[in-house]
Amino acid sequence: MLLAISPIAKSSELEYRFSSPAFNGNGYSSHVLTIEQLQTNRKKDVEDDIQAEEDKALRDLKATNSYKFRNNLESRIYATLSKNIADQLFGEDDLSTVDGEWYSAETPFGDNVSWKREDNRIYITVSDSNGDLVSEFDVPIGDFAF
Repeated sequence: MLLAISPIAKSSELEYRFSSPAFNGNGYSSHVLTIEQLQTNRKKDVEDDIQAEEDKALRDLKATNSYKFRNNLESRIYATLSKNIADQLFGEDDLSTVDGEWYSAETPFGDNVSWKREDNRIYITVSDSNGDLVSEFDVPIGDFAF
């Protein structure tokens, strides 16, 4: 009986294949791209979380009453300074500026605002407390009538 069953039984060569594309080479490029994409996504998620925390801290700071008070006070001081400069530049009384002469004012925040009127233009420069130029512009003198 053993002799009768033996011709039916066949065997094949044992072969082991790695299932991971990192070892067998089949689909290796997509495997590497997938891993790279996962790493990139993790890094981006961490960076987004850090940025979200920084943004939240800034929002929390801007929501405080002391920040709002300081911002409001600073706006009012700059508005008053702006009005005084405009009165001096466009005023027709003895307080108006002399053409070609620079005038300046320092804000309570350390900024320095300088201006002059020359050749029908007004030149204004704003520099910070270190003396670095923050802004510089000029405007033509016109009627400014509405």
